Amino acid sequence: MTDTAPATPAPAPSRLPDDPFAIDPMLVEVVRNGTIESVHHGRVAVTAPDGSLSRELGAVFAEQLERGRALAIRDKSGLRIDSYFSASKLQWLVRERPDTAARLASGSALIGTIDTYLIYRLTHGAVFATDHTNASRTLLYDIRRLQWDRDLCDWWQVPQTALAQVRACNANFGVTNLDGQLEQPVQICGVMGDSHAAMFAQQCVQTGSAKVTFGTGSSVLLNAGSEPPAALRSAVSTLAWVRTGTPTYALEGIVTSSAATMAWLRDQLGIIGDFAESEVLAAELSADDGVYIVPAFSGLGAPWWRETARGAIVGLSAHTDRRHIVRAALESIAYQLRDIVEMMRNEAGVELHEIRADGGPTANRILMQFVADIVGVDLRVARRADRAPLGAALMGALGAGLPVTPAQFTGGADDVVYRRKMAPEQAQGRYTGWLRAVDQVLCGT
Repeated sequence: MTDTAPATPAPAPSRLPDDPFAIDPMLVEVVRNGTIESVHHGRVAVTAPDGSLSRELGAVFAEQLERGRALAIRDKSGLRIDSYFSASKLQWLVRERPDTAARLASGSALIGTIDTYLIYRLTHGAVFATDHTNASRTLLYDIRRLQWDRDLCDWWQVPQTALAQVRACNANFGVTNLDGQLEQPVQICGVMGDSHAAMFAQQCVQTGSAKVTFGTGSSVLLNAGSEPPAALRSAVSTLAWVRTGTPTYALEGIVTSSAATMAWLRDQLGIIGDFAESEVLAAELSADDGVYIVPAFSGLGAPWWRETARGAIVGLSAHTDRRHIVRAALESIAYQLRDIVEMMRNEAGVELHEIRADGGPTANRILMQFVADIVGVDLRVARRADRAPLGAALMGALGAGLPVTPAQFTGGADDVVYRRKMAPEQAQGRYTGWLRAVDQVLCGT
């Protein structure tokens, strides 16, 4: 191993690479004041640091390796067999990199999600650990027994001995001095997946409460209580968090492309300069004129779970201009959330009346009102959009025994509530048009 980063291969069309080396310079940007540090991050990327803290063994593939095999693992992992989750990426690494497979088998290399990598670096290799929420996203973890599962690891060809220790979200994950930049070491406490941390910050602590985080994709998490929920056809089961050994479970619906659709308009098509411009353009139209975008850039998530689906723009006419495309892209976010709410209603018997919302796209007022119109629930939008850091910090503060209350971290009084203004018949008509557009996409898979 050398001290220089290996060249990252050009990804295949269905793979989006992350550069693990870009993370190292960011470590010094974490909070330098206070008594604790907390960690949150996206949940499905994986990395394989070697035991001597040298450079990565290969590129991190955050998304998608095609897998068509099926296995009855829902009861253990709570997840679907889908390349969205980590295990297929690890299996690819083991199969395609024999040198890496050998090192993992011998114990000279390790496997972890990005939180594991951060903690390992921050503690100079003293702590190799993750939390239950991140472990529960790998397809290798038994959410009922709260431990890695040997059968799952064997099926995915992942050496269980190479996986990180799993700790409670509010546990002690060691100390760091940021490579000498801090006069006194600080404790690392409060480790969670980003969507779970946002859920905790939104104080969805009662069974049946739900939140949606709008980001690159979207994650809808519904608090399912202290017992693992029954396996459903389309929703996945996960751990909302584990505090001091006590689990709280959740049902989740996953949308693979939300803000990513707007980034596509900006970066690939060049028809908007930034996300804020989308609100201005969308406001110039009173309706979408029957134009729909189905943003299946890397397949469709819940409730369809069709990895082979590819995106489409449906309903174009000679009168269509960039405003219609922009509005259709925004509206696709709302339609996909409606898909999730319908799934939870039909499969779990859950009737949601309010959803708490966070994430960058919540700044778009037209989008938020359209979500409330199409989904038909009260949408309680946090004034401070990025809730995940707050949730991880709150979990860490509680774990460290600091005298804090959730309100000190998350507020709540200043939330903005959007309620349905559109007639239910009109909302249903537009949603029916969306379902027809999805059907056209699915017919091609």
